[in-house]
Amino acid sequence: MKILQVYKDYYPVVGGIENHIRLICRGLAAYPEFETTVLVASRSGKTVVEDIEGVRVIKAGRLATVSSAPISVDLFRWIHRLEADITHLHFPYPIGEMAYLLAGRSRKMVVTYHSDIVRQKYLLQVYKPFLYRLLARADRITVSSPQYIKSSTYLRPLANKCVVIPHGTDLSRFARTPEIDRQVQDLRQEHQPPLVLFVGLLRYYKGLSFLIEAMARVNARLLVVGEGPQGAEWRELAERLSLQDKVKFLGRVSDEQLVALYHACDVFVLPAIHRSESWGAVQVEAMACGKPVLCTELGTGTSFVNVHRETGLVVPPRDSSALASALNELLSNEELRVEMGRRAEIRAKQEFSHTVMVERIVQFYRSVS
Repeated sequence: MKILQVYKDYYPVVGGIENHIRLICRGLAAYPEFETTVLVASRSGKTVVEDIEGVRVIKAGRLATVSSAPISVDLFRWIHRLEADITHLHFPYPIGEMAYLLAGRSRKMVVTYHSDIVRQKYLLQVYKPFLYRLLARADRITVSSPQYIKSSTYLRPLANKCVVIPHGTDLSRFARTPEIDRQVQDLRQEHQPPLVLFVGLLRYYKGLSFLIEAMARVNARLLVVGEGPQGAEWRELAERLSLQDKVKFLGRVSDEQLVALYHACDVFVLPAIHRSESWGAVQVEAMACGKPVLCTELGTGTSFVNVHRETGLVVPPRDSSALASALNELLSNEELRVEMGRRAEIRAKQEFSHTVMVERIVQFYRSVS
């Protein structure tokens, strides 16, 4: 069975959707019945065909980039030229989706609906007719959580053709080793527990400002991993609230350091405030390390990954008081933290490993064909 994956970028470009597609392609390589090709836009004006980790990747020449979307005429030509039993579109990438609508010719077409178009509201008004046409034409639509089907204006009427396939993560990366244990000991000695951890791009939708404000009422230290456009603003906020001793910005860290930080923390927090946070893979990573999670209710996958009162706590967004209360509850009760962390690790392994995801994708393709 020939599968064609279509998106704007692919590994080694780093991104949640790029990594998701990579895990699918690597996993399908273990199934002789599948032949996978990836079609994306190149980083230059030239079209190149590469073999990346045994996967055929066609990078169609890029003319320009508009609202983070690469524009490529060659992508239209390739999507018409390539033979496929199933074309798998990863939304949102309007150019790829329009290319399929105008030139695609595979027998079947499926869409993984990663997220609503949130910020580009003017672009959405122009693209909306194509979006409705795309979803109507899709044979099936995969979504990472049932919450997203219920809360998306575009998916709710099409719930009968939606299939929930949670995103997977390579959980083996988060195993404890003697070296990780040594780093954990050093981190806890350096920063003095209890430790609260945030990991992510420092962008508006992450809601870190509300977590910083909450720390004024929490007897713990917050370690912030990541960089981004709001970094300077949020550092200034911590200083303005006289929280320099409580809030430590660590910037980017190595993969090994990140694993050590997950294991060193007492609670992991994702205080997102907007539907742009459609999944929250960092929650899965923390759960794989046996940590309870505190997240916000956005009507997306955040509260599907982290089950309230089972693997952690879920509070309303944009509410520093609620974040502080939930953190104090978790930090004051070690037995509760340990039990929630134990359940979190079990849930991560049972539901969110990349091997489980690939098995579900395989069954999904078979059912569609």
